[in-house]
Amino acid sequence: MQCFVSFSFSSSSTHPFQSLERLHLSDLPNLREIIKVERDGSAAISILALSATFSCLKVIILKGCSSMETLLPNLQNLEEIWVKHCQQLIEILGAPTLEDEENERDALIKFSLPKLRELRLDKLPELKSICSKNGVLVCDSLRTIVVNKCCKLRRIPPFVSLVGNGLPYAYAPPSLQILSRTQSWWESLEWDDPSLKNEILHKLATTSPVARDKSMEYVEPAVSIANCLGTPVCKYLQYHRKLNDYVRNLKRIRDELNSKAEDIELQLKSELLHPLGKIPKKEVQNWLDKAKTMIGEAQGVENKVSNGRYLCRACNGKLVDEKTREMQTFLDKAPNASDSLVIDGPSVGLPLATSELVGGKAVREEIWQCLMQEEVSMIGVWGMGGVGKTTIMKHIHNDLLKQSRFDKVIWATISKEFNVTKLQDDIASALNLKNDLAQEENKVRRAAIMLEMLKKAGKYVLILDDVWDKFCSEEVGIPEPSSSNGCKMVLTTRSKQVCNRMGCRDIPVALLSEEEALILFLNKDGPNIVQSQTLMPILRLVVNECARLPLTVVVFAGTLKGEDDPRIWNIALKEMKDRIGMVEGVDAEVIECLKFSFDHLKDEKVKCCFLYCSLYPEDFEIEKDELVQCWMDEGFIDEVDTRQDMEDMGHAIVKKLVDNCLLENVIDRYGHPCVKMHDALRDMALSITSMNHRYMIKAALQLEKLPKEVWRAEIEKVSLMWNSISEISEDMSPPNCQRLTTLLLQRNPIKKIPNAFFANVPHLSVLNLSFTDIESLPDSISELKHLTTLLLSHCGRLRRVPCLSKLQGLKKLDLCHTYIEEVPDGMDKLVNLRYLNLQGHSLKYIPAGLLSKLSSLQHLKLTIFKLKASLEEVMTLEKLECFEGYFRDMPKLNKFVSYMQQSKKNLIKYRFEVGIDPSNFYSDGVDKSVIISRYKSCEDDLIMLPFDVQGVSISEWHHLRSLNDIPSLENVKGLTNCRIMSCEEMDCVASFTSASSSTHPFQSLEQLYLSDLPKLREVIKVERLRSETSILAPSATFFHLKFLRIEILGAPTSGDEENGSDALIKFSLPKLRELTLMLLPQLEKICTKNGVMVCDSLRLIEVHFCSKLKRIPPFVPLVGNGQPYAYAPSSLRIESSTKWWELLQWDDPNFKNVLQPHFKK
Repeated sequence: MQCFVSFSFSSSSTHPFQSLERLHLSDLPNLREIIKVERDGSAAISILALSATFSCLKVIILKGCSSMETLLPNLQNLEEIWVKHCQQLIEILGAPTLEDEENERDALIKFSLPKLRELRLDKLPELKSICSKNGVLVCDSLRTIVVNKCCKLRRIPPFVSLVGNGLPYAYAPPSLQILSRTQSWWESLEWDDPSLKNEILHKLATTSPVARDKSMEYVEPAVSIANCLGTPVCKYLQYHRKLNDYVRNLKRIRDELNSKAEDIELQLKSELLHPLGKIPKKEVQNWLDKAKTMIGEAQGVENKVSNGRYLCRACNGKLVDEKTREMQTFLDKAPNASDSLVIDGPSVGLPLATSELVGGKAVREEIWQCLMQEEVSMIGVWGMGGVGKTTIMKHIHNDLLKQSRFDKVIWATISKEFNVTKLQDDIASALNLKNDLAQEENKVRRAAIMLEMLKKAGKYVLILDDVWDKFCSEEVGIPEPSSSNGCKMVLTTRSKQVCNRMGCRDIPVALLSEEEALILFLNKDGPNIVQSQTLMPILRLVVNECARLPLTVVVFAGTLKGEDDPRIWNIALKEMKDRIGMVEGVDAEVIECLKFSFDHLKDEKVKCCFLYCSLYPEDFEIEKDELVQCWMDEGFIDEVDTRQDMEDMGHAIVKKLVDNCLLENVIDRYGHPCVKMHDALRDMALSITSMNHRYMIKAALQLEKLPKEVWRAEIEKVSLMWNSISEISEDMSPPNCQRLTTLLLQRNPIKKIPNAFFANVPHLSVLNLSFTDIESLPDSISELKHLTTLLLSHCGRLRRVPCLSKLQGLKKLDLCHTYIEEVPDGMDKLVNLRYLNLQGHSLKYIPAGLLSKLSSLQHLKLTIFKLKASLEEVMTLEKLECFEGYFRDMPKLNKFVSYMQQSKKNLIKYRFEVGIDPSNFYSDGVDKSVIISRYKSCEDDLIMLPFDVQGVSISEWHHLRSLNDIPSLENVKGLTNCRIMSCEEMDCVASFTSASSSTHPFQSLEQLYLSDLPKLREVIKVERLRSETSILAPSATFFHLKFLRIEILGAPTSGDEENGSDALIKFSLPKLRELTLMLLPQLEKICTKNGVMVCDSLRLIEVHFCSKLKRIPPFVPLVGNGQPYAYAPSSLRIESSTKWWELLQWDDPNFKNVLQPHFKK
């Protein structure tokens, strides 16, 4: 490296280093310049060059850069300069030596460093000056100049003050100290003006350097004692007399810190293994690095004390005590073991969900060849909507992940409304670097950060789906792909012109052949049609009417799925022909084909459900649960006895739309099941909703203001979600929309809404302001008598809600995580309220008697200890189906559960939380769960679990030794999920004897997750009776277990179990599919020596860092008389290192041969 950065004066005024605060350059022997300036003779050049390049730089450290001769000019925010071991450095602050400057050699050059506090110069043998000869320093904040072994430095530059008319040689910064190891350097300085020496000498009268000699070696004990004189005498004597005790305490804390660091490193390794693609949190890595430093420092203190003189005992005691306290404080701030230690890290990419690809083989091969050729860098895949461009590219994306040619494969969807910020965020998310962009709002800087991200990504393929027009790559921050950087960009678009304007190699996607269209139709509608001699001829006509377009073929197949009457097919074919004959243009024909499928949805409410999806942004992944809730709020789902039944009906509609190929099943990045609407289907939906101007949809269009001109009187639904609207102007006339029923404003930074805004929308029934910055709701909301749904979730600044007494039609009110301190006035009048969410930390209390008046409540979420009434008030709600509550302590939860069971109140769903941060735990997909997190209890605290609980999560409950300590667990019948983490005293999950009852709470368990249990010795502890020769050890205990994961368990196994019995023990786990064992340094056995496993469903045994595990138990089939050592489950895969596999010990040599085909390193 010869320079850190280079550019010309004609370059853009913005640079990626404008936000840089700290620059550390070390051991760069060929570095000559930090900034290399390529001068343009026509450019106007300032002598104060490049100050904006590092405009935020505060600290610069330069070490071992032996070719460097000059640093750089003015940096307004610089606070520290430290230069060391730069053999050729002549000057610290050098102005550019341009011809203009050479012609005016006597010009005064001001080096303005107003925030500079410290300048350290160490071992710079050629250094002659701090700045150029005509330079003066403007640095009023300068406190220290440290000089060591700079033998040629003969000049200190003059100073001038930042303000005023201070003259050189008559001023020095008020707090300045100049320090050097040798008096001779000070005496050898040459002064441009004697008055400067006098000025500095005056300032340095109390800080002149003192020579150090060997006599200091004998002075140190005296100085140490003097340093202790400030300590009270009793403490001084204690330090002296009990030095050994202090040292022992130091060693103890040091060992604790070392153990904690090792535990965190083990947990970190575990979390980095599964799932893949994670990296350590920065604070965790910093803590581990600091821990290592502290442990080293503690060892240094021990060494010093062991070699110390008797006179230094008291001072050494004080030193040891201070270091011990420092380590203890640091240990108390260790990362929490129950929290994740990792975040998403960079990876090549994640596979995308794809549908089956029919046809397009030639196109795929052509695209692939272009990707493999160095000379092609830009590829444009084009064709009409629905022709299969996205599906083809998803398959290619997944194929690229299997190759090692590219470092990254990035997918981003652009859509019709091009949004630079969204595209940047999507690319950054794919690189797992979204946080690097999150705080930056400046467009130019965002582009610079994105440019740097992609440059560091190595060779990548960037796939941009659904591009509608040319865009500027530089504006986004995408480097130009080229053969030199090896990067590729692929676009999918409907227009060949877009490909040409972007400079792409264009590749068209053709329609399906008739045979391919038939295959695709039959794949969706079933093969039975082939056997029908009457349907096949009609089918050929149908696929041709569908224009052999994959999307229309699939949607039409979904419409006629299961229909085998030829007359119905003929009617559908005729209707399709008539529709297409009425329009002109391919796009219009496609929309008519799709409308045919929409019109064949016989239920009008199902049609409304489909059209509602168009209110979301294009290509949006809509969570199924959220969508069903929205349909319920809109009244699209008939009201029945229970809310659960309505939700089930909603999910049935989702399935129907998916089965009809009008919606597509997808999984979002968080693992939530979602649906997505194809953009061509959305175009069709918008063409329907635009009739009679019933819908106004402007979602995610980057709007900063509310549209004024399009509020027609006939509008029924308005979607302005996911925009950048911050305020609704007082000048705007309130919309006069008498038929408006739905207004969606969520995900906008709206702070204020005019008071009269809702005055002329009397029939508004759904208002969503969730995730906005609204501080106070307008009073006109109080007059919305037809309002049924008011959503204010996560409005973190909302302090005021007007009186709600007139909103007696309100059925749903969500106030979770707002900033309100009291419940709104008039809530007791909301007699029709079905859903209420009052969770959050700001609400001070819930008045007694309020809940009992809300007799229609079906779904309730609140914080129990803020309830002023008794817990029984909740249970008086006869229609309550779902309850989520946070309890302050265990007795409160027990009291609630006891009352719930005595009153025989069977909730359909519940989630009970106790302790600190229990909301961080997921319910793992179960409807009924209890979560205990970081609960500080006494040993006698017991928990009463509901008998029908399905999921239990326990974290940091340190008195718990096993689940046998929870007696109420014996009454639980349907437990499917169990998580136990960071319980220090737990030594087994459960224990019982072979004579125990044949029923256990774990019989229905499907998932068991154990983590950070340092004393755990056994999952199941079995006490056997001597008279038994064969034990079906817990045969029914984990009968339904599908997933077992164990992490970071450090205690050794007991050998007692092997004494005195040769009985064969069968461990029957017939549904176990995965067994993952990680970071178990003391684990010796999967089961006891005489144990055999019955687990025909086992697919994976994964072993990592279990060095003492030397044995895999034999297997026997669930049925039949299979012999041990001669059988393995057919789908089994064993994954670990080759070294571990080779070190395994085999009870029978044949068993290794049986398992060898199943091993994979």
